Amino acid sequence: MRNKKKQSNLLKFIITLLMILIGSIFLMYSVFYPLKNYDIVKRYSEKYNLDPLLVMAVIKTESNFDKNAKSTKNAYGLMQITDTTAEWAATKMDIEFNSTSQLLNEEYNIRMGCWYLDNLREEFGSLDLIIAAYNGGRGNVEKWLNNEEHSEDGSSLKSIPFPETDKYVKKVNTNYKMYKLLYK
Repeated sequence: MRNKKKQSNLLKFIITLLMILIGSIFLMYSVFYPLKNYDIVKRYSEKYNLDPLLVMAVIKTESNFDKNAKSTKNAYGLMQITDTTAEWAATKMDIEFNSTSQLLNEEYNIRMGCWYLDNLREEFGSLDLIIAAYNGGRGNVEKWLNNEEHSEDGSSLKSIPFPETDKYVKKVNTNYKMYKLLYK
């Protein structure tokens, strides 16, 4: 009798653990690392030869998938693009930019964000430099690369002097690793 009760309790315990595990996996996929707007991300990632999971990691880091996000530095939408960057990018992309409200449109924002990531890749090549420039500005990354305090070889950074940008690069990389772990 005692053995049956122990077996029953063990079975309940195992079932509970399995339910917790399944629930955790569900949360990881759907809540913490979703694939929101993936069709748009995939389309523009392909157009600009980017890994869509990298773009998802940038979106997660920038706005946590809030299409109406606005930063304290007046960056808007999923990929947190400023009006200044949008005006410049629209000219280079040969598209119209008339108002900030366009940056709240998921497709427009992702299209421009993917173009910008590709543009930074053409200049910097390295993922960490691309991510640092996306957050801290290409001009700052160029200065850091030309400063022996931050770069030993002029092509990689040993340190990022902006704490926010340093944290941002680490966060995007972590999110990117998680997306690759979950979806590749």
